Amino acid sequence: MTKGELVEAVMKSTEMSRDEVGKSVEAITSAIINAVRNRDKLTVVGFGTFVASERKKREGKNPRTGEPITIPAARVPKFSAGKAFKDRVNPKPEVKAEKPKPAESKKDKPGPKKKKG
Repeated sequence: MTKGELVEAVMKSTEMSRDEVGKSVEAITSAIINAVRNRDKLTVVGFGTFVASERKKREGKNPRTGEPITIPAARVPKFSAGKAFKDRVNPKPEVKAEKPKPAESKKDKPGPKKKKG
């Protein structure tokens, strides 16, 4: 889904105009980017968490020449989906409740054998 398709989807589910929805989507994405840029953790309950993560410098290879290169350290954005989001993406199948079995009476249960004597 593109940003334009997102705007269309929000327009259909609300009574907002294209311009209003476009400005809202832009404001939300800017707020998320600014929070992550400022190293803030942004949590939208039921949706997920956006956070900046530090990636250490590491060794790699130039794919063209195969020569070893050093990949510099970087701050990268990460998103972790919330439980409600995950549950809606991957719903659990409904479990049918089993009918309870009729309780056994004491007469039906085998008991200890009695000794004659």
